[in-house]
Amino acid sequence: MLSKSAIAPLLCGVAVTALFISSAAAQTTDPQPGQGQTGSDAEIVVTGKTTRSVSQVSAVEIQKVLPGVSPLKALQTLPGVTFLTADPWGNNEQNISLFIHGFNQQQLGYTLDGIPLGDQTYGNFNGLSPQRAVISENVGRITLATGAGDLGTPSTSNLGGTIDVFSDDPKRDLGVSVQQTVGSYSALRTYGRIDTGDLGDGTRLYVSGVRQKARAWDFDAKQGGYQANAKLVREDSNGKLTAYFAYSDKTEPNEDATSIVVRPATATTAAVDNRGVAPYVRPFIYPNAAAATAYYNSPEYAAINAAPGANYRNYYSDAQRTDYLGYAKYDWNVAPGLTWSNQAYFHHNDGVGVVAGPITAAGLPLLFSYYYSGAAGSSPTSAANLTRLTRIFGGSGIATRTTEYRIDRVGGISTLRAEIGDHTIEIGGWYEHQSSSAKRRWYAFDVANPSTPYDRPLDLAQPLITQYHSEIRVDEIQTHVQDAWKVIPTLTLQAGFKSTFQKARQTVPVQPIPGSFTGSRELPTGKLDTSRIFLPQAGALWEATDNEQIFVNAQKNIRQFQTSAAAGQSPFALGSQSLFEFFKDDTKPETSWTYEAGLRTHHALDLGPITAFEGQISYYHVDFSNRLLAISPTQTITAIASGATILQNVGSVKTDGVDVAGTLRFGQTFSLYNALSYNNSRFGDNYLSGTTTILTKDKKVPGSPDWLNKTVATLSVAPFDVQLIGDYLGKRYATFTNDLAVKSYFTMSGRIAVDVPLSQGFAVRKLTLSLNVTNITDKKAESTLAVGQASGTYNFFPLAPRQWFGTVSVGF
Repeated sequence: MLSKSAIAPLLCGVAVTALFISSAAAQTTDPQPGQGQTGSDAEIVVTGKTTRSVSQVSAVEIQKVLPGVSPLKALQTLPGVTFLTADPWGNNEQNISLFIHGFNQQQLGYTLDGIPLGDQTYGNFNGLSPQRAVISENVGRITLATGAGDLGTPSTSNLGGTIDVFSDDPKRDLGVSVQQTVGSYSALRTYGRIDTGDLGDGTRLYVSGVRQKARAWDFDAKQGGYQANAKLVREDSNGKLTAYFAYSDKTEPNEDATSIVVRPATATTAAVDNRGVAPYVRPFIYPNAAAATAYYNSPEYAAINAAPGANYRNYYSDAQRTDYLGYAKYDWNVAPGLTWSNQAYFHHNDGVGVVAGPITAAGLPLLFSYYYSGAAGSSPTSAANLTRLTRIFGGSGIATRTTEYRIDRVGGISTLRAEIGDHTIEIGGWYEHQSSSAKRRWYAFDVANPSTPYDRPLDLAQPLITQYHSEIRVDEIQTHVQDAWKVIPTLTLQAGFKSTFQKARQTVPVQPIPGSFTGSRELPTGKLDTSRIFLPQAGALWEATDNEQIFVNAQKNIRQFQTSAAAGQSPFALGSQSLFEFFKDDTKPETSWTYEAGLRTHHALDLGPITAFEGQISYYHVDFSNRLLAISPTQTITAIASGATILQNVGSVKTDGVDVAGTLRFGQTFSLYNALSYNNSRFGDNYLSGTTTILTKDKKVPGSPDWLNKTVATLSVAPFDVQLIGDYLGKRYATFTNDLAVKSYFTMSGRIAVDVPLSQGFAVRKLTLSLNVTNITDKKAESTLAVGQASGTYNFFPLAPRQWFGTVSVGF
């Protein structure tokens, strides 16, 4: 019999579960990297002639989700994708959760126009988010390979697939576009773009900018910032030159997650179950500094801080990021059937993550005692010592902690493609040099002149404590070669392999005082080099009929070690030199073998009102080996004063899954898209945490649901366009041991738009009014999960409430 968790998504998709993934435009060739959107009317998904499962979202559909939406959030309608965040645009990087076929966001690859964007770790050390790399309205399309990306994808993390974002090219006609969005919680987004049209000799250019701000929905702080993009294209018979530049300056106030603790009674402790009393949201107290000071001296705060979970309220937290990104690319038509593409890029990031909160929380008095020792024999938490620390940190009872980041990247990508008879041979390489730094600092919070989430603390005062300062240099090298052989006109075989090399080293100009990180002696210094010479890929594509394609693919991938002292599962963040040396000798990078098989189909139909149907069904199996886990001795995921971790391989994961999705078309008036996905990802081993065996063998991977169902209904009756999106998210386990779970839920969003008829000769060429509503039913649920390693505890971020956004788009 089917379980309730299985029945629900099946009911959601019962009308269309026999359908397959769609191509709203009859596009049958795979777009080449760097090719901009050419104005296709494609709706939800486009699939091409590849040996892998590849789907695409067009520029039009991205903006239908919500004008200005993050490219990653725009993927939420695709099969196998779980994207969650606590803000409606998907811009806040601190609480983003992305799973694709059981792999999390740090195990995927990301590019913009072919250049690498890193692994999307919060507090990134090797890239930037897609929403900072390109303005949403300038995205031409997004391509998702859910199993395995191209061999030439410049990524060190694409175990579970790739997300390729493409900026659109400048338009061929002179024009000006202006778009204004207003909405709930004082949301304001202003976008403008100027296209020069053809300047002669095939040269065209655009420049654009955006200003966005909105109040966080559960506390009084503004998110947003400024962005600017410029792109130049020059095309002639010899090739295509492309130059791109992006600037982004963003401030995102962060949420605090709610901690859930459920533990049975023991011989020495009482039972704990705070699910009925844990807050749904943990709003910050900013901008009322006086109220914060009173709160941190109240019995209410003392009780909350002492309780399991410690769901107290910080004064504020935020992420401030400034990025400069650019590239130049030339696609040279060397000779008939021979092209050579070369691309050089750079990226500079200056960022800071800030938390302003009570000095009495999360073990901070002990940490500060290493830098400001009290009277001999006195306790760090004694009233006298806390009074002294309050005076040292500005008289407010609040301390400001920062993690200050810098990233500098330069690199190049070269690809030679030759068509020789029935063979298409490709040889390519990628090189990148990364220079990054991270500094953990503590600042006084002046009660007479309180800081805000929009201040850089270093601009206001010198730090009281520099807890550590790390400098890391990394060289990435990747090469690949592949051949696509058209054996007969309807059968193509593809095979190749890639090689990857990473050389990393860390120096630490400022070491933490031994013990100031619980259990830590120092940050390690030295080199860590890893390489894999042979990562093979093989696949086949059979065009069985004019309307059906059958594909199979197998590929091995690796996730290189993360290289940061401040973020992710990095060996450079280990708490001692001896742990680092042990890691170098005994730990392996994560690897995966991905196997895919599927069927694509598209048909014109004459079944009364039904005129077409297109789709895809795919099955995948993944053998994931050498899973890395950072095991914390404190088992605490909310602490500001982090403990030393042990980073080790803890076994394997096996995954099996099916994606079935497609679109029914009722002429040009109505379309119905549905995607049903099933994923079964299970751990293959138990692991040790100290002397305790954590029973994870055969448990399901937490955070990733078994069932997903997405539905999109679109009605177009000129001049109106209406769209309704339904998203079912199945039950998710919230701990590695599967003892706690989060219930399934269903959300809806919608849009109605009208193209206002305009008179001939009117200066405005296009005028569109639209209204978007997110979370239409105002559902309250647990969105992003911070999974608990220990049984009986996890954290969650809340689902954003219903919000309304109106947009006026004008084209001149």
